[in-house]
Amino acid sequence: MTSQVLVIGSANADLVVPVDRRPGGGETVLGGDTVLSPGGKGANTAVAAARLGADVALLGAVGDDPYGELLKRSLAESGVNTSSLRTSERPTGIAYITVTPDGENSILVSPGANSSLRPEDVDLDGAEVVVLSLEIPLETVEHAVAQAVEHQVKTLLNLSPAAELSAKTLQGLDVLLVNEHEAAFLLGGEADFPKLLDLGPKAAVVTLGAKGAAVVTADGVTEVPSPKVEAVDTTGAGDAFAGALATSLAKGDELADAARKAVKVAAITVTRQGAQPSYPTASELE
Repeated sequence: MTSQVLVIGSANADLVVPVDRRPGGGETVLGGDTVLSPGGKGANTAVAAARLGADVALLGAVGDDPYGELLKRSLAESGVNTSSLRTSERPTGIAYITVTPDGENSILVSPGANSSLRPEDVDLDGAEVVVLSLEIPLETVEHAVAQAVEHQVKTLLNLSPAAELSAKTLQGLDVLLVNEHEAAFLLGGEADFPKLLDLGPKAAVVTLGAKGAAVVTADGVTEVPSPKVEAVDTTGAGDAFAGALATSLAKGDELADAARKAVKVAAITVTRQGAQPSYPTASELE
């Protein structure tokens, strides 16, 4: 398997239910009809990159079940190389997603097959950029970063869902990608973004929702504003940002320029329903 961008991460079936409001503890709330779509942070990132013209492969795991077939079909149709997508004895991962009228979502993930992706499954052959997120075992993520450092492959890690990583892993990252909540998690509640570099990564990008993003390098912080759009569904927007960022980095773009393109991609994504179905093509960015 040889691909410019290698995504190592999760593949889930998204079960999305529109609701007027989220239920509180012990409360039942009626929602709209369930919509089934392909998702998972890894699969979403790979599809977003492929739609933008990247040569991309996904290293992940699905179950031997209808949801797994849905994901394999969706990835292949989007142009993602699935030769490294393993079939596990565990069921395909599922994300249970509620979306409120303002487009905000709450997500519960049952990892299933994603939890069976092991360090020995990691193969970086031919990759120029490896993209990681945290819906797979942390030991697999940390092993992949160590391999990337050894083989001089550029690393982009989306710290989502937020988790503790070793100092060695953080120091092996070319780019740490976080949202404001994840940045606060790493910084003990602070919003002093330059301190992210004290943790070890060469650079960091903080996504700021409708405000855009902040690019943090040794030279300082560059604010990247987002186009003004009306959000209908923010599901998968962060993954689209990650896929777009990786695509630009693989093409040799500077980080700030890559973030500008990624912000545009995410802005388009939130104006459409769903995760993968909402991702734009390169021609739509023109």
